[in-house]
Amino acid sequence: MPFDIDMIRSHYETLADRVTAARKVLGRPITLAEKILYTHLHPESPLQQYERGKNYVFFNPDRVAMQDATAQMALLQFMMAGRDNVAVPSTVHCDHLIQAKSGADTDLATANDVNSEVYDFLSSVSNKYGLGFWKPGAGIIHQTVLENYAFPGGMMIGTDSHTPNAGGLGMVAIGVGGADAVDVMAGMPWELKMPKLIGVKLTGKLNGWTSAKDVILKVAGILTVKGGTGAIVEYFGPGAESMSCTGKGTICNMGAEIGATTSTFGYDESMSRYLRATERAQVADLADTVAEHLTGDAECYAEPEKYFDRVVEIDLSTLEPHINGPYTPDLAWPISKFAEAVKQNDYPQKLEVGLIGSCTNSSYEDLDRAASLARQAVDKKLKVKSEFTVTPGSEQIRYTVQRDGQLQAFEDMGGLVLANACGPCIGQWARHTDDPNRKNSIITSFNRNFTKRNDGNPKTHAFVASPEIVTAMAIAGDLTFNPLTDTLENEDGEQVKLDPPSGLELPVKGFDVKDPGYQAPADNGKEVDIQVNPESDRLQLLDPFKTITNDQVQGMRLLLKAKGKCTTDHISMAGPWLKYRGHLENISNNCFIGAINYFNEEANNVINYTGDEPEYMAVPDSARAYKAAGISTIVFGEENYGEGSSREHAAMEPRFLGVKAVVVKSFARIHETNLKKQGMLALTFVNPDDYEKVRQDDLIDINGFEDMAPNKNLSITLNHKDGSTETFEVAHTYNQAQINWVRAGSALNKIREELSA
Repeated sequence: MPFDIDMIRSHYETLADRVTAARKVLGRPITLAEKILYTHLHPESPLQQYERGKNYVFFNPDRVAMQDATAQMALLQFMMAGRDNVAVPSTVHCDHLIQAKSGADTDLATANDVNSEVYDFLSSVSNKYGLGFWKPGAGIIHQTVLENYAFPGGMMIGTDSHTPNAGGLGMVAIGVGGADAVDVMAGMPWELKMPKLIGVKLTGKLNGWTSAKDVILKVAGILTVKGGTGAIVEYFGPGAESMSCTGKGTICNMGAEIGATTSTFGYDESMSRYLRATERAQVADLADTVAEHLTGDAECYAEPEKYFDRVVEIDLSTLEPHINGPYTPDLAWPISKFAEAVKQNDYPQKLEVGLIGSCTNSSYEDLDRAASLARQAVDKKLKVKSEFTVTPGSEQIRYTVQRDGQLQAFEDMGGLVLANACGPCIGQWARHTDDPNRKNSIITSFNRNFTKRNDGNPKTHAFVASPEIVTAMAIAGDLTFNPLTDTLENEDGEQVKLDPPSGLELPVKGFDVKDPGYQAPADNGKEVDIQVNPESDRLQLLDPFKTITNDQVQGMRLLLKAKGKCTTDHISMAGPWLKYRGHLENISNNCFIGAINYFNEEANNVINYTGDEPEYMAVPDSARAYKAAGISTIVFGEENYGEGSSREHAAMEPRFLGVKAVVVKSFARIHETNLKKQGMLALTFVNPDDYEKVRQDDLIDINGFEDMAPNKNLSITLNHKDGSTETFEVAHTYNQAQINWVRAGSALNKIREELSA
């Protein structure tokens, strides 16, 4: 029986009436995103018209999903909330802590050994509080959710920025920090600013070398990494209906790279086929009865400019394969222009590694199409020039493609099959290289390619493409190769050309799996005892954060003025630091170590004024010195600060180390919320040029904190060493509830107060 079938049935039984009521209140046809949002309103937000991009609204998500790296901190916080059981269906997925090194079996065995303490903790907490637990090797959270939990018209949150993957099955699925997950698991309303709406009309049909991945690579080039901020992207049109469900999931997954709140598609035949193929015919049958309410109203799609805040149109029939990068996922190159870009920009032409799979592109269709190229390489006697790895998205996918021969095709080509886990996508990769600092190029079918993300080498040029293009490039070993037009010399000295890839949307024999890796929670969680060793360097129980006071935001010292791109990878690196995700004190030793100091353009080297003479220190050391001296600190940054992952550690670490405020030109959505949840001040320059006024030896005051109120700006005074002062305005987006979080010390503190009242 499908998971949560009673909840889904109940949702669909009342859906028509709730959609009709929402349409009546709004007084017009409504989009799919609006249908889902307005049918998931919490009672604290009554049914009325909410202004997009302005009004904060409370919602009731249907479920919560957490990956193991973020689940540790989320569940440590939930343990402080005072509940016996989670209020909504929730799951934990062990996918982030498995390092890719030697191959699936060896790497999984190593992970089970090295991470046993963390896995045991997550398993026992899941047992105690009623969460489903997916064991190491079961699969990547987003693929597992798509295969088991996602349902059309539903709403979920997940503690990973690529939670929107479930939009491939018509959900509004939103990536959040762990504190947001705690809200929902504790039965509290979940708050979100009513998103704006971006409509993407797809016409035509994918053909030849072009795949669903190329749609989002194209969109990323159009909208950029911040173009979707504060918006839901809704795809529609005949081109959308012509794509597979998992192809839709790929597009929604990588929507995180344009800053979108989430992305989604309307229910159609491809979703019905996928639900039935994954043994959820009951869900498909129920969805079929309310299908008209699981997509946008026809009028919205006929005249999208009237109903969306922005509209983009893409003709799939003429869309070229794209390759995006390096260093940012929105630098989009059509394949016909990429060879020229490689030469003009001096990108390393030799391709060292091609990596396919991950949460973004590990569907049966993805791997079948890539395997068709692997078979061609063998049949046409092509010697693969690059290292090549394959990451299945779930044990169900791995088992099925092993049965059907795709894995054998990759191995025959010289590929290495890795564990069903995130691996190289998040820096969990023991890369085989003779020089870890060499300038080089890799290409992946992943979603994100920030500096140092995959292998820790700042000189690695990482490019993002479809699995088909990655496989072809790995065969060629040359970034200037265009598989649509170019030939390759085989072992017999002949010039041969790769045929366009081909593959099946779904397995003819159906999906199969011997052990999916699922553990149901204990029948009586009260009997489960959770032990955390106080001497552990992996897990640490939390102490509540203390309230920030007005005197603490006077005379602050500058911890860091970050220059340029400052993502969550810069603020709290992943890779080897993942092992400390459940230990706030230890992981805080990576705080800001990747960010660039404006004053010397170096990473992890800032000046500190606690001693008799100024002294340069690593950023975490400087923060700890200020904290020990009772001196508050402040951080300044530039545009789209906090871009990237949902990891709340990037907010909790500065908070733990004594940072009281972060002031930037603009925030990425999830990170701004995470800062608010931890009781910090997240402020923006009214005049972005004021960023230039900040000096490293300033004493800094925030004015107006005691009287902080919604829609009321604060100001900052810079007390320069030469005796002069400068004051400028800073804005904030806090509503009264969020200000109350600050006054309580954190959102969790406020939740605990309310649950114990």
